[in-house]
Amino acid sequence: MSKQRYLTLAFDDRETVKILPPTFTDAEAMAWAWVQPPPGASFHLRTPVEFASIQASRLVQGPYLYITSRIPTSLPKLRMGCVWKSSRMHLLPRRWLFPQSRSSEMPATFNLELTPGRTVALETFCDSGDLDMSRTQGGTLVDGNFWGVLKIVHKDDTHSMDFNGTKLTSHIPNDFFLDQRTISKLVVATKPTIARCTLTIVAPKEQSCELVVSLAPTWSFGMAYPVTEKQGNRKLKYFLRVRPEGYLEHFDSDIVVTSLYYEAMPDPSQGDLVSYITPANGYAMPTAQFVPHISKVLDDLGLSIGSRTSFINNAVASFGSHKNVAYRFMQPHRLSAAIDLQVMVDPCVFRRIFLMWRGVTDEEMLIFVGAGEKEAATKNWKAAIGLQEGPDMQSLRVIDTSIMECA
Repeated sequence: MSKQRYLTLAFDDRETVKILPPTFTDAEAMAWAWVQPPPGASFHLRTPVEFASIQASRLVQGPYLYITSRIPTSLPKLRMGCVWKSSRMHLLPRRWLFPQSRSSEMPATFNLELTPGRTVALETFCDSGDLDMSRTQGGTLVDGNFWGVLKIVHKDDTHSMDFNGTKLTSHIPNDFFLDQRTISKLVVATKPTIARCTLTIVAPKEQSCELVVSLAPTWSFGMAYPVTEKQGNRKLKYFLRVRPEGYLEHFDSDIVVTSLYYEAMPDPSQGDLVSYITPANGYAMPTAQFVPHISKVLDDLGLSIGSRTSFINNAVASFGSHKNVAYRFMQPHRLSAAIDLQVMVDPCVFRRIFLMWRGVTDEEMLIFVGAGEKEAATKNWKAAIGLQEGPDMQSLRVIDTSIMECA
């Protein structure tokens, strides 16, 4: 009769003794059933080195030897013995078992005093990405809770920010370093979302016209060229002489150009712009496929070679900063409600193309299955943007092309 062997499992402040299963897979399943971690949690086993074989423990720096399903087959080949048959197994500590509670993320509360006696509290989370806030640069674990409150106080012309909580001393330490990844994230976070719009006017004959660009209350203007008359913060007015060769003579600035440029910025408080592009209304593909794909789409929408070349040249650097790109075109009624164009010439035909796009990670590409380059190539974009077939050569034609990164 063989001697019965036992396995001790320890997790957090709990401990139990089980009969040693015949295989590592059975031992792992038994430990999983005992701990019952939440779905998606990272689950690992480890054993103290004093319970492992001498051959195995001499290769380990630290008090524990971590065990995977590969060890029972790899270690015997090295003639070190089968480590999973040791008399004790530990589970990883709670702070390692549940990745969602890693100290790379912590809650933060900001109290903003709008006016004396009127305070708004902003509850959010601070995320350090792959940098663990619970460890020092040398990897030493820091015990304790991380908390703090940032208060912004307004008094007359004095605006101050007071932080209450655990913080460093006021002087800069000698070993202080600034991670470039943090700076890159700050630059992206502070960059406003801008729709860059270009207006081209084609006329059958030389004529004068008045063009008015009006924005909805949730939008505002940025830069504009040529610089023109602004009526408030949401209306631009151009007085132009249009020539058949495609030139536009701007009377106010006495400048001749081939197109007009203006920037429109949406109010960031209106919602997360990233949610504007989803698998339900957009398409996603690798950047290497997106650039030639969008060039073909613009060609199908009737843009000239020069117009679509300038369109892509001005945005290709932004496209290249992402591995994957998701995009859609704004619907005509929504575009007119956000940015309205009026030309005091009759008859006049408008062709408006407003491209919205954003970068997509490899993980997020999984939700765009069924909404990729193949599906986008079969989309009838002319119908989607309300494009009329066959331009009227006897009418004044206004071609409005816009692009906005929803970040």
